[in-house]
Amino acid sequence: MTIEPTREPESLTEAELRARILDLVGEYADRFHAPAPFEPGAHPVPVSGKVYGAAEMRALADASLDFWLTTGRFNDSFEARLARIIGVKKAFTANSGSSANLLAVTALTSHLLGERALKPGDEVITCATGFPTTVNPILQNRLTPVFLDVDIPTYNMDTSLLEDAITPRTRAVVLAHTLGNPFDLDRVMEVARRHNLLVVEDCCDALGATWKGRPVGGFGDVSTLSFYPAHHITTGEGGAALTADTRLARAIESLRDWGRDCWCAPGRDDTCKKRFGWQLGDLPFGYDHKYTYSHVGYNLKMTDMQAAVGVAQLDRLDDFIAIRRANFSRLSTELADLQDVLVLPQATPGADPSWFGFPLTVADDAPFTRDALAIHLNERKIATRLLFGGNLLRQPFMRGQDHRVVGTLDRSDRVMRQTLWIGVYPGIGPAALDYVIDTLRGFCHR
Repeated sequence: MTIEPTREPESLTEAELRARILDLVGEYADRFHAPAPFEPGAHPVPVSGKVYGAAEMRALADASLDFWLTTGRFNDSFEARLARIIGVKKAFTANSGSSANLLAVTALTSHLLGERALKPGDEVITCATGFPTTVNPILQNRLTPVFLDVDIPTYNMDTSLLEDAITPRTRAVVLAHTLGNPFDLDRVMEVARRHNLLVVEDCCDALGATWKGRPVGGFGDVSTLSFYPAHHITTGEGGAALTADTRLARAIESLRDWGRDCWCAPGRDDTCKKRFGWQLGDLPFGYDHKYTYSHVGYNLKMTDMQAAVGVAQLDRLDDFIAIRRANFSRLSTELADLQDVLVLPQATPGADPSWFGFPLTVADDAPFTRDALAIHLNERKIATRLLFGGNLLRQPFMRGQDHRVVGTLDRSDRVMRQTLWIGVYPGIGPAALDYVIDTLRGFCHR
């Protein structure tokens, strides 16, 4: 809707004035937020970043005009679309992907699961290489992480020791699809079914990845997403926990929303039609259900302004994924002749990754180190990142933590010392990618 600028604002209806504001926001975005043409050596090449435009800024302004500062109409739409994309019943947004992981693992301890609920001391299998907040919720719930080594060049957990890792205390598997490359879901889910294990898929880096044609995130009992600016879509800060299990959905929602037993949306009352007709815990009959708490919970909700940006970003998701895959493919082709000094990444057989980055491991006998390569790229304004926490058992936060290791962690140590990754996100255009390729080839050939 476009409003004639000649009319005075006071003569406009609310809808007309809102439309004028949003038109101006779109014009502002086009003029002052458009990306500049890339100049090699002058402009940086980030590993990741937000890609946005007029649609996202208009959506953000639209939500701000509502001044509904908690979750609302945009969040309802965002959650419903996320659930459809992943192929599950319910999606619950949160204030970060790390919070989503906390919700996912904590939900596995809920009394709503009955005998399947995890208890302190139960073992949870995970990968020794990755991001700390995949593992932290295991520790925060007083569960025992069991670490297996990483596989190179997929950078996912080596599942060959999965069966050997299981003991009578093993109750769950919590794994991330590293850098958008799905782990071996056939193997993990087959072992989980035989041993009655719960599975959490950390898809924070993997929105849009598929396993044998089916979106990741719908295989395990719970999955998670992150919408931090580095990720496939962004809401600024933000994340989501998703599930097809109605008991886990109830637990996640309660844990996210203060631990309350009530499921009314913010600003609404008496959805259950018996707000003052419950008898729960040791409370008196009729105690207000809105103030009855069945879990030790948090407040981890997303704002509607964040969700509005997410809705607009979802409209671009397919294009974002296609560009990531194209950039990854180009790097793989152009760097193929450097495999004597660099180990190039490979997709897990059966997977179609939605690549988050392009990992490179410096060969053992290469005439340079990972750090020398990182410094060279950094000097030329090409950003790099390490593979998150490397071997997490070497991190300070793991000192004194109860855990178990199955096999060796030699490859996790190798990743810690010899691996970095570069970007493939949609903000890296052909000119920037040419510059990255030329710089890498020049360094390795000199």
